[in-house]
Amino acid sequence: MNVQIRDFVYEDLSALVRLFNEVNNGSFEYVPLGEDEWRVRIQEEKSRTLMAEENGEIVGTVTYHEGFWGEEIRWLAVQQRPDRKLVEDELVSVAEKSVHGETVFTSVDAGSPQTNDWIDRGYEPDGGLYQMIARLHTARPLPNVPEGITIRSSRAGEEKNVVETVNSVFGWQRLKDDFIERGNVESPPFDEEWIQIATLQDRILSVVVAWPAVKYNRFFWERRGNLGPAATIPEFRSKKLASSLTVRAMNFLLEKGMDTVILHTSELNIPSVTLLRNIGFEVSHQIKFLRKTMVRKR
Repeated sequence: MNVQIRDFVYEDLSALVRLFNEVNNGSFEYVPLGEDEWRVRIQEEKSRTLMAEENGEIVGTVTYHEGFWGEEIRWLAVQQRPDRKLVEDELVSVAEKSVHGETVFTSVDAGSPQTNDWIDRGYEPDGGLYQMIARLHTARPLPNVPEGITIRSSRAGEEKNVVETVNSVFGWQRLKDDFIERGNVESPPFDEEWIQIATLQDRILSVVVAWPAVKYNRFFWERRGNLGPAATIPEFRSKKLASSLTVRAMNFLLEKGMDTVILHTSELNIPSVTLLRNIGFEVSHQIKFLRKTMVRKR
């Protein structure tokens, strides 16, 4: 194998996009990405993209990323070739040198043959996410909430309070201050109206954000909406606020012409999964996490 591993340079962009789309063509709900979208991905803070090159040809890529969920190895893609796994192993090995914490993780589709490849690299299964889907046929009645609490769409000028509520519940920056403006550009016609909130005397207690699945719908000719993030401050949980907001968001998407809605939740979050099943969601796909404990040389 005469493959060299090096850092990405912007002259690689066309080859990277072409390779990644070819490798992932036909995988679960994969929507091909263009160069502009990849440029935004690569410009994320705390990311490092690597390229595998052989005789001047790009044959593989992988990215190390430090994000919301921790340090992650992702976007691994290598040409179909007899030594594919060797190239993948080398890319992952170099990417892991950027890890500075105790663990690093990756994710794969449940049942993917790649799972065993990651286990061979020292990664162990560590939970995962359910993609859950509900069909939107008719408007659903909202679950009752305690007296005095109002369920409604957010309004202009409330973005800061929405962001503060969601981020305080998550414990990290789940939403950025300009997420409504960015959402309107990336997923039109998203605006404040797509955010469902529960309030008590103008205090935001719970939030569920709905989105139009613009790229998915355009590529697959579907009418799907997305939900997330969802957050309820601790002292107001178990009061059906999340259920009521989720149903309101589903009814909102139905009014906007959507016929299905998806969201993601941890497979270990039994209360959330139970709540979602009770209002019409079912598991449609599963993503598995694998985590590796890094061994440091003394």
